[in-house]
Amino acid sequence: MSNKIKIVTDSNSGFSQEEAKELGIGLIPMPFTIDGKEYLEGINLTHNEFYELLKKDVAISTSQPSQYYLEKAWKEILTEYDEIIYIPMTSGLSASCESAKRLAEKFDGKVFVVDNLRISVPLKESIFEALAMLKLGKSASEIKEYLEKTGKKHSIYIMVETLKYLKRGGRITPIAAAIGTVLHIKPILSSRGDKFDKFSSALNLYQGKKKIINQLRKELNGEFKEEYEKGNITISVAYTNNLEEANKFKEEIKAAIPKIRFRFVDALSLSISCHTGPGALGAAIIINNYLE
Repeated sequence: MSNKIKIVTDSNSGFSQEEAKELGIGLIPMPFTIDGKEYLEGINLTHNEFYELLKKDVAISTSQPSQYYLEKAWKEILTEYDEIIYIPMTSGLSASCESAKRLAEKFDGKVFVVDNLRISVPLKESIFEALAMLKLGKSASEIKEYLEKTGKKHSIYIMVETLKYLKRGGRITPIAAAIGTVLHIKPILSSRGDKFDKFSSALNLYQGKKKIINQLRKELNGEFKEEYEKGNITISVAYTNNLEEANKFKEEIKAAIPKIRFRFVDALSLSISCHTGPGALGAAIIINNYLE
């Protein structure tokens, strides 16, 4: 008889509490400290409330789930399940993954912590792959091995509307932010999970979207060509507080790359939105070998 396995992730995956419940996965909310008070994403802090606070320039800092909170959640799950596959946000952007690995040592091999170097829509795609693998009868160790082996089989590009929040978070110098603001430069950030680096810049939204689409097309005909030709690559759009523009971007991508399998139009997690601010727009290429 196979073990009963529960997949758990955190809110950096883009799932809402309602979506997680419907899929049968566990969802750990990410904590934020706002003006000295702690909030939990999707519990007592909605995305709209977060952006309103962000606009008011209140002090916002990100954190990681407390060991106490995580341990309590895992213990509760293990009263009903034999094993847990915990897939948190990338270790490249937070210490939460390493903290979870240390905590898992107390659970006698019943908790498998996966670091597949993803956040936002790439992380969400990983959860769907894990669910599909469970249906096929794969073990927790097999799923962990696969997700970590294919973790970097993705790329994400995000264009930022303003440099204000990158400056506030110490991601760029005040001088660079001032120059960029005067010139109305929109930086385009890229990541393979370790961290976000500058990929390019644009003078306007049209130019920025074009650069992202061209880069996606280049990768589909380059390093991801084999998987793309097999139909195992998907594209998703991520945004902050600009759903209408995100839906337009989706249609532009589908028109430019008609053979691609399009998946999600998702709000960026609040952990990223702290640094990008409202108006950010991005797209990601993600491998999925278990699409139904």
